[in-house]
Amino acid sequence: MLELAAIAFPQIPTGIPIGPVEIRFYALAYVAGLLFGWWLAKRICGKDELWGATRHPEPIAVDDLIVYIAFGIILGGRLGYVLFYDLPAYLDAPLEALKLWHGGMSFHGGLIGATLGVFLFARARRLPTLPILDLGAAVAPIGLFFGRVANFINGELFGRVTDIPWAMIFPHGGPEPRHPSQLYQAALEGVALFVLVQLLVRGGALKRPGLVAGLFAVGYGIARVIGEMFRQPDPQLGFLAGGLTMGMLLSVPMIALGLALAGLALKRRPAEA
Repeated sequence: MLELAAIAFPQIPTGIPIGPVEIRFYALAYVAGLLFGWWLAKRICGKDELWGATRHPEPIAVDDLIVYIAFGIILGGRLGYVLFYDLPAYLDAPLEALKLWHGGMSFHGGLIGATLGVFLFARARRLPTLPILDLGAAVAPIGLFFGRVANFINGELFGRVTDIPWAMIFPHGGPEPRHPSQLYQAALEGVALFVLVQLLVRGGALKRPGLVAGLFAVGYGIARVIGEMFRQPDPQLGFLAGGLTMGMLLSVPMIALGLALAGLALKRRPAEA
């Protein structure tokens, strides 16, 4: 049998030990994503010329907004994982759903939770919801990038078996060389999507409420579908009908909703100051 060449998986610690406690890189990825997103969101809110006449939060309000979004991401992400990826197991052991360090998080669930957080924040501040969704979409790829890098460091959510020169043997992926699909997704969902939304923001898209959020949803959905073509499906689910994965199926309605939202935004006149 022909032996496939592969790059050895780098020996990267999964966290930073502080006394008896280890701060996991996965948790640090969430913190870094929120902090950098908070910083950039405040800068965007402070540039009125980007918004035109669109009502938007003041920079100081982002301090509260980030709390709403953080809780939405954590609660929605965990609930989404339970419902979409491993419901039978959690029905047998419901308390396991509370153990965030066991199992995983779902981006699509986190997105729903973050959207609900934005809605509650907008209602509390009596602000329109769409501009705040645009603001969240403008900074969301930062968290996606850090999250995928953390997946790589943990050696989880690895790719399918391949013979490409840069294939890796992951500690929990068996002896076969695999795609480093976490890095593909970091590049697509993080870097490429960040460039896209920043170009939209600088190009005046915030003057059409819903446009940045809609195109973010379309861009993420397409990036996720591409990434899923290289990623090994979750073992408890495997491939679904037609060779699709759960990530692909959840991204299809996201793309459709994003197209609808962007289409409605483009029909409006830009809110010039």
